[in-house]
This record gives sequence, C-alpha cells and structure tokens, in this order.
Amino acid sequence: MTVAADCPVSIQATAPGISSQLLGSGLIGLREGLEAAIVVTILVAFLVKAKRRDALKWVWLGVAAAIIMTIAVFLTIQFSAYTIKNLAAEAVAGIASLVAVAIVTTMLLWMKKAAAGLSGELRAEMARALQTGAPAVLLLAFLAVGREGIETALFMVGYAKAETAWPLTGLIIGVLLAAAIACGMYAGAIRINLSKFFTYTGVFLVIVAAGILSSGVGALQKVGWLPGRGNRAFDINSWFDWLSWYGAIIRGVFNISPTPTVLRLATWLTYLIIALALFLRPSASTPKRASSSAANHPTSTERPMT
Repeated sequence: MTVAADCPVSIQATAPGISSQLLGSGLIGLREGLEAAIVVTILVAFLVKAKRRDALKWVWLGVAAAIIMTIAVFLTIQFSAYTIKNLAAEAVAGIASLVAVAIVTTMLLWMKKAAAGLSGELRAEMARALQTGAPAVLLLAFLAVGREGIETALFMVGYAKAETAWPLTGLIIGVLLAAAIACGMYAGAIRINLSKFFTYTGVFLVIVAAGILSSGVGALQKVGWLPGRGNRAFDINSWFDWLSWYGAIIRGVFNISPTPTVLRLATWLTYLIIALALFLRPSASTPKRASSSAANHPTSTERPMT
C-alpha cells in the first residue's frame, strides 16, 4: 500500500517481510481471537449453568458461520489486492484503508465502552434467544463472534499486498493461541489480567490503524486524489537498516515510512493522538460497576474486557 516514491532505495515498494507478516497478523489474531473466545465462553458457560447443553450445538454452528464469514472477507481483501494492479490497486487500497480504519476505530471504542456490562448483556440476550428458539441462539453466536471477525479481517488490510499465505498463517496461529488461553481460563488453569491485556493490545491496534490510515493517504496521493505527494516531512533512512529484520517488522506491522509526506505524517499523528486519547480515557461508570459487581459476587473471577 506504500509507494516506491516514498523512499529513494525503494524499500517501501516491497511487501511486508515474513517476520512482520507473522508477528503483526499473529498479534492481531491473538487479541481479536481472545476477545471472541471470551464471548463464546460466556455463552457456553451460561448454557451449561442453565442446563441447556442441547443448545450448545447452535452456538458452535453460529461460531463456525462467523469464522467462515471472516475467512471470506479476508480472502476477498487479499484477492482484490492480487487481481487489481498499478494505480487502480493504489486507489482501491487507499479507499479500503480509510474505510477499514473508520470501522475498526468505531468498534474498538464501542467495545471499550460496552465491555464492563458485556457479560450481563450476553447472558440476557442468550436467555431471550433460548425462549425464541434455536435460530435465535445461532444468530446471537454468529453476530457476537462475527463482529470480532470482521474487525480482524479489516485489520488485515495492511497485509493485502503481501501475496503470500504468511499473514493468514500468523492470524491462524494467533487465534489458536487465543483459543488455548481461553480454554485454560475456563478450566481455571490460566489467570491473566484481562483489563491490562486488552488495554495494551488495544493501544497496539490503534497504532496499527494509524499506520493503515497513513498508508491509505499515501496510496491516494500516488494516484493524485490527494495533494502533496512530493512534500516530504523528513528522511530517516540513515537511522538504521530498514532492510533488516527489525526494519521489516517496523514497516510491515506499523506501516511506517522513513520518508513520509507531510500529509501522511500529519494524518498519522492526528489520528494517533485523538484515537489514543479516546481509547485510554477512563470511563466514569467503570469503578462504580466494578464495585457493585464485587459486592454482589465477591468470589467472581470475571474481569472487564478492556
């Protein structure tokens, strides 16, 4: 999604390296996969406690449908990148990046706001779905997991030009690791601070989104839809070897350009400042809810998801 003009030695014209593809997509898969796994765990635990194991098959069918949808969206993004070339590819990549960042930012901020009461809401929705019937249970599981799946697929826009199976491999590894952690937590064998985990990984995803947005701006500058393509903010090619494994990771995971345009840099900084401020802003209702939950369920091991 970046252009050769961004860098005199054309390092930006290359696709992300294998290490950056695996690391970046793996971290995204781990974060989003664990969030989805916790949602599934809440639904499964409710059904087990309610002695409605007969409805579990509909939950798993909904989860399977959500996974299939996620893979379809991911492959559509990858296929589009493979088949569309030259300036048309840059235009599509630029628009896709802007749309993806808008959607995933909205989802991240919504999840942070809704996380404190998400468990109770899911249980209430499952109770209503059980009264409605099997299709409602399936739909609830599909939507709950599908939301995370779509967010995951959109984050993978940054790897659309890789033209290899490594991004998908890293994503699968991350999701499998997330599933293993969720199973361990459900069994009581693993304990982690989910609040800190989702805060730290949320910051990581915001930085990734900032890079995707900046890369999209650069692509639109290349096709002439945005001005300032020749206005470079700085050149940091000499800071270190950008062709090294660590340089490839920085470029591949975070879409960093050593010679960004002024508009790309301004877009990156503006988004990063505003998005981080909104994401890290403490919720006034969280302490009250946490205290109330602790009072009513002193032995509960549940934690908020952000």
